[in-house]
Amino acid sequence: MTPAGNAPQTRPSGGRMPSGNASGARGAAAAPAVREAVLAGATGAADTADTVGTDDTAALAGIARDALVHDVAEAADLVARLAEPPADRRWTALVTRDLDGAVFASLSGRDPRVGHVDLLAVRPAAQGAGLGRALLVAAEDWLRDRGAAEVRLAGNPPCYAWPGIDVRYTPAACLAESLGYRRYHVAWNMTADLADDPSAGPSAEADLASLADRGITVHTAAPGDRAAVRAFVAEQWHDGWAWEAERATGCHYAVRDGEILGFAAWGTRPAWFGPMGTAPAARGLGVGRVLARRCLAEQRAAGLASAQIGWAGPLGFYARAFGAYAERVFWLYRRDLTPEGTATGTDPADPRRADPRTTDPRATDPRTGLRRGRRP
Repeated sequence: MTPAGNAPQTRPSGGRMPSGNASGARGAAAAPAVREAVLAGATGAADTADTVGTDDTAALAGIARDALVHDVAEAADLVARLAEPPADRRWTALVTRDLDGAVFASLSGRDPRVGHVDLLAVRPAAQGAGLGRALLVAAEDWLRDRGAAEVRLAGNPPCYAWPGIDVRYTPAACLAESLGYRRYHVAWNMTADLADDPSAGPSAEADLASLADRGITVHTAAPGDRAAVRAFVAEQWHDGWAWEAERATGCHYAVRDGEILGFAAWGTRPAWFGPMGTAPAARGLGVGRVLARRCLAEQRAAGLASAQIGWAGPLGFYARAFGAYAERVFWLYRRDLTPEGTATGTDPADPRRADPRTTDPRATDPRTGLRRGRRP
């Protein structure tokens, strides 16, 4: 989530529709009018307004381009991505009356009691009039009406804009904290420079030779191979990565004796690399490095000067293998929607599940200054 927005809709699936004024804004006297957006070709279980003959797609893309000052080139693609989530996702897009702001919201596929604000955007010329607050409150109402007990300003994998609020979008973080959201995790993207061909050079050739000596071959996942790769990824990891691998622009996999050992993908967002993974039995053999190099080489051939490794986990691996460096930092926020104000803590993506000490939002790792817990 960061100041940007766009998304499609289909038909209401029940619950109150946040139309008219977004009431419920804490302390707001006359909140700006908010309605549900209407987008052609929406996918997933989107809830939609009844406006006939209306299509807000272009307006939403325009809002995103104006608001995402650090991501102008990618803004329209973000909107398109959020408009095509997994088929079983329940989500919506809300806009202000004059199409000066928009917000995307969705329910977690892992725990429907957890809601996400996927994207929030207000045109710079309209900022300061309470539109962001009204949109965020309307999104909370939409999520609460559908059973959410907690809302997160954090990515809802596998279809999300960013892991959280990019720290450079300071107004979004200020808005969140003014409404009682608390920061509970830190995530980051890494950048890999593509000036040189990642698949060329002595180390790349040595890695390929090492795999060949072990009977391992690497292949491009053609359309006819994607189902097998998807099944492998779903079995070894989860359906979220499988969904991304199936839809990726490029995907590569490694095989030995007819058994898939690892995969790597890119292009679920144009400049993004990932996901990638190697089965436990094949780790340490260099499979991941070889597959990742093939993806990065394709991204370079597509004209990209660098690749974003989204929501990166193993800093050391990417830094050593590709000279990647941490660049974009994201704050993840949460707020309870229950009257009691007690967090559910049941979502498997909740970093607090890994360490009970992280129930204290101030708890940090003294070695790094980062909050304890694993990334979602």
